[in-house]
Amino acid sequence: MTASAGSPRRVLILVENLPSPFDRRVWQEATTLQSHGYHVSIICPTGKGYESTQEVIAGVHIYRYELPIEASGAKGYLLEYGLALFHTFRLAWKVRAQQGFDVIHACNPPDLLFLIGGFFKLATKTRFVFDHHDISPELYEAKFGRRDFLYRLLLLFERLSFKVADVSIATNESYRMIAIERGRMPPDRVHVVRSGPQLDRLRLLPPKNELKCGRRYLVGYVGVIGAQEGLDYLLSAISIIVHDMRRQDIHFGIIGDGTSLLAIKDMAVELGITDFVTFTGRVPDQQLLEMLNTAEVCVNPDVPNEMNDKSTMNKIMEYMALGKPIVQFDLTEGRVSAGAASLYARKSDACDMAHKLVELIDDPERRREMGRFGRHRVIEELQWEHEVPKLLASYEAVFASQPGRLDRRRNAQDNRTFWREERRRHATDRTDR
Repeated sequence: MTASAGSPRRVLILVENLPSPFDRRVWQEATTLQSHGYHVSIICPTGKGYESTQEVIAGVHIYRYELPIEASGAKGYLLEYGLALFHTFRLAWKVRAQQGFDVIHACNPPDLLFLIGGFFKLATKTRFVFDHHDISPELYEAKFGRRDFLYRLLLLFERLSFKVADVSIATNESYRMIAIERGRMPPDRVHVVRSGPQLDRLRLLPPKNELKCGRRYLVGYVGVIGAQEGLDYLLSAISIIVHDMRRQDIHFGIIGDGTSLLAIKDMAVELGITDFVTFTGRVPDQQLLEMLNTAEVCVNPDVPNEMNDKSTMNKIMEYMALGKPIVQFDLTEGRVSAGAASLYARKSDACDMAHKLVELIDDPERRREMGRFGRHRVIEELQWEHEVPKLLASYEAVFASQPGRLDRRRNAQDNRTFWREERRRHATDRTDR
C-alpha cells in the first residue's frame, strides 16, 4: 500500500549515531517510504562528507546538527546524548513548522528519543514508532563490562520507549522477543524488518590485485572499529597465521573507523604484523567494494557477548551479497543470517579463527560453494526488496492505531494470548520430538 497522493503521510525520522544518508538502514527506510508516497524528513548529526545542516536528497528533507564530541566513556555518552537530545528537540520544531509530521520514527541508540516522541504524542497526537536498532543495556555491558546503575537506567529507558511506541520495528526475531518479553509490547505491534542489503549498491567488480600488497590472498573486514567489534581477536588471529603458522602469503584489509582504531593500530605494531595489514579508515563505497571484491575470504570477529549474539550485523549480509565465504565466531544471529555461507570458530578463540581462515584460504572449491550459497540466499531471501512490504505493513499498522492513545487492557490481553500460543507451540514441539 502507498500513502494517499492527495494528502501524503508525513514522517520524521530521528537518528543520533550516524549521519544520513551514510546510515544505510535509515536511508533505505527513508527512501522506501518516500518512493511509496510518504513525505519524509530526517534529523541526524553531521559527519565527514555530510557537513550541510539542511539539504534535500532524493526527495528526503535532511536536518543535521553538529556534535562536538564522539564519546568513549560513560560520562562522555551522557554528554553526547544530552546534546543530541537538545538539538533533536530544537530541530523537531523547525521540521514541524516547515514540513510537518504525523509520525515520529525514532532509531536508537540512545533510548532517550521516546522523550521527544512522547512529548509530541501527548501535545499533538503524533504517532510514535520505535525502530529498535541496538539493545542498549547489552551494548553498555559490552562496552564497559558491568551491570550497574547506568545499566539499570538503560533498561528503564528501553521499557519506556516500548511503552510510548504505537508500533515497534525489530531488526530480527531476537529483538522482537525482547520487545515482547522485556518491553511488554503486544506481539501484533512488533514488526520484524531486517536490514537487508541493496544489490544495486553492492556490485560485483573484478579484483584489484594490487590491494593484496604482493601476496597471493586477501582477507577482508568492513565495519566499526570499537571495543565490541573484536578487532583484537582478529589481530591475534593474524599474528598466529603469520608467526606461528608461518603463512606469508595472506594480506588483510580492514575497512572502517571508530574509537578503537588507534589502539588497534598500536596493537598491530606490538604484534609485528603491520606489513600484513592495511587499515583504510572510512572509505567511499567504490573503495569498499574494490577491497571486498578482491578478498578471497571475509571475516567477522565480533566479540561473543549478549549484544552481538542477538544482533544482526550488516557486514555479514554485505559479504554474502558479494559472494564471499565468511569466518566468524558462533553467535546466534550470525548463524541465522549466514547459515552455510560461514565457518564458525569457537567463541573467543583467536587460534581457532586463525585455523578456520587458513582452512578456507586453502580450499578454493569450498570457498566458491559457500560464496554461491550466500549470494543466492541474499537474492532470494535477505535483500532489502524483501523487507519493503514488511516496512510498509508496519506503517499501515501505525496509521491504523489511534494517535496519542494506549489501550492497556488490550495490550495485556494480546500478551496473554501470545504466551498461551507460545506454550502450546512448545508443548507440541516436545510431543513431536
